[in-house]
Amino acid sequence: MSRDTDKIVAGSNTRCRGWRQEALLRLLENVLAVGERPEDLVVYAALGKAARDWPSYDAIVAALKTMEEDETLIVQSGKPIGILKTHVQAPIVIMANCNLVGHWATAEDFYRLQDRNLICWGGLTAGDWQYIGSQGVIQGTYEIFRRIAERHFRATDLAGRFVLTSGLGGMGGAQPLAGRMAEAAILCVEVDPERVARRIQNGYLQFQAKTLDEALAMIADATAQKRGCSVGLVGNAADIFPQIVQRGIVPDVVTDQTSAHDLVYGYIPAGVSATEIDRLRQHDSDRLMALSRQSIVRHVDAMLAMQRAGAIAFDNGNLIRTQAREAGVADAFDIPIFTEAYLRPLFARAIGPFRWIALSNDEDDIRKIDDYLLETFADNPSVTNWITLARRHVPFEGLPARIAWLGHDERTRVGLAVNAMVREGALSGPVAFTRDHLDAGAMTHPNIMTENMIDGSDAVADWPLLNAMIACSSRADLVAIHSGGGGYAGYMTSAGITIIADGSSEAEARLASSLTNDTSLGVMRYADAGYEDALDEVARTGIRHIRLPRRAA
Repeated sequence: MSRDTDKIVAGSNTRCRGWRQEALLRLLENVLAVGERPEDLVVYAALGKAARDWPSYDAIVAALKTMEEDETLIVQSGKPIGILKTHVQAPIVIMANCNLVGHWATAEDFYRLQDRNLICWGGLTAGDWQYIGSQGVIQGTYEIFRRIAERHFRATDLAGRFVLTSGLGGMGGAQPLAGRMAEAAILCVEVDPERVARRIQNGYLQFQAKTLDEALAMIADATAQKRGCSVGLVGNAADIFPQIVQRGIVPDVVTDQTSAHDLVYGYIPAGVSATEIDRLRQHDSDRLMALSRQSIVRHVDAMLAMQRAGAIAFDNGNLIRTQAREAGVADAFDIPIFTEAYLRPLFARAIGPFRWIALSNDEDDIRKIDDYLLETFADNPSVTNWITLARRHVPFEGLPARIAWLGHDERTRVGLAVNAMVREGALSGPVAFTRDHLDAGAMTHPNIMTENMIDGSDAVADWPLLNAMIACSSRADLVAIHSGGGGYAGYMTSAGITIIADGSSEAEARLASSLTNDTSLGVMRYADAGYEDALDEVARTGIRHIRLPRRAA
């Protein structure tokens, strides 16, 4: 690695002219420290980058180090464009990553522009420096498993159940630990042996099997003992899943989290050597995309066969059903999307993946915040159960961080309490607050977040745009608007925000307005669509939602 991208800055010494700038610089450095290919600026998902190229990265760092608090850095698809004089309550950074005009929002146009270095994909939390490693998605994965246990097995966990999945990248790497935390026996198929080794090294994966026979034997032993267990197997899911079907083995749950969204740099087709894949990427990407789709057809056909045999199947948000349907699998969407199937009642109340990062690099800061949550939300078993499990099972990656699914009012309470802890010296440094883009008012993605909205508003992208504008108006420290790249091009738009708790009264005001308005808009989005949970949240909390009579279709 040509740069020291795994360096983590610690302590209270700042390199910038204020903590707001220093915080964003540390978060930028952190996403590379926990990223998949930091030497290429890739954080996760094959193409999700922290900056467009190294000159852009260096210029961003230089800008953050020299900016005053009444200035705003403008970033366009990972490239810093300039610094504007604004005011001390304006965001320090605003960015727009990978947003293409609708007609041109295609994978082909994205790759063409990327090859000319005119655009880069920010993923969701990669390009706006909010990624915290696999922990960033682990609770969401755990919540899905827990809800499957409740709904399909009338249980509180998946003890004695076999979960089959694939993909151990930056997102999929959360699956083995989340499955084990839910007491499942989970088998994770991964084509890249280095990813398997990395997940074992960082504590997310327990065992590696040498063969499918060995893997299935380990799973059978764990299910018989009702013991949580995670097993990795090096192989291509397009080969392994059909073999499991042929053996007549039916997992209790089957899903996938390979990089199926990207058919060139992400998903690896079966039976093609690494050398040939590199050649096709350079000289015949259309052929590579066709080969990837052929493998995805086999992959999804096997998932559908398992589903017909009784497995609970779900799409984990990687676009694999969409790719399969476009390749001719007519019933690919018989596999439900995880958001609609299991998490929509939470999103309707703006309960979603909220996260905080100890900028001091002091793990004790996170533990002290854990203690606060366990006391403050003692009557909320979802929060207390998760924090207890996370303390025991989830290792820190990069800057110490935590995630918890908190909703309207709850996020604001935590933000203000932590800011007070910083001010009083209870914590050793400031804390950054952010959330996943997959949040109530922050994403439009008709094949993931907004699939089958009850009012038919699946594809209306106004909401994340409004979310970003209200975040700017509410004085967040960083605000971003992202759209899809690679295979996601044309499928999604989302917004991200970051707010810094540095203990000041100014930070208190920013946290109160940004966190409250962010979740308020999320509730409004679902209330506008007519979800009863959201309408109840409006009535319960006094959100000033304007409800108009609904016109007949």
